[in-house]
Amino acid sequence: MKLFNLGARLASFYFCKKEGIIINNSSFHGNNRMPIKKEEYLVNESIRFPKVLVIDSDGNALGVKDRREALALAKEANLDLFCISPNSTPPVCKILDFGKHRYQLEKKRKENEKKQKAMIQDLKQIQLSPVIDTHDIETKARHAIGFLKGGDKVKVVVRFKGRQMAHPEVGEEVMNRFIAMCSEVGVVEKKPVMEGRNLFATLAPAKK
Repeated sequence: MKLFNLGARLASFYFCKKEGIIINNSSFHGNNRMPIKKEEYLVNESIRFPKVLVIDSDGNALGVKDRREALALAKEANLDLFCISPNSTPPVCKILDFGKHRYQLEKKRKENEKKQKAMIQDLKQIQLSPVIDTHDIETKARHAIGFLKGGDKVKVVVRFKGRQMAHPEVGEEVMNRFIAMCSEVGVVEKKPVMEGRNLFATLAPAKK
């Protein structure tokens, strides 16, 4: 069975390298790796290899043991025997608290998903005018709210033309009004700042 957590396999690889243990891990750099699934963990009695390299809960290599002896060592420590690298020769198993280990794997998976989502987050742009009418600002606010609900950030730009620059407070009032209209689903990530003839602000989705 080839579906195992890459982080665990990396850990076993570098541990064995440090301890001078030679492992045949030819599939490590292969293209057949797939995401680990809960039902595919090899733990305790589901480990069927006749001999395994055992690592204790402190990270010490205990050497190659037969299956029953490895299981007995884990039981003696009131812990589990978890196969962290089934494709190695011999397979590598570690004595640990599998419940806690699985919780950490799931926590890390969620954190990675959150990071990936943040990386692909789009920055939408909404343009306003200091003299925008009520209907237009409400329409643009609905668009911004839709973007924010979809997980995207929104860059709000108030553009000044000609003599409008003489009254920047009018544009600031429009900006503050727009931000207030989006406040239920968005928070100010970058406060309004004037750059040239434009007033900029960035809204981010509010945390749930």
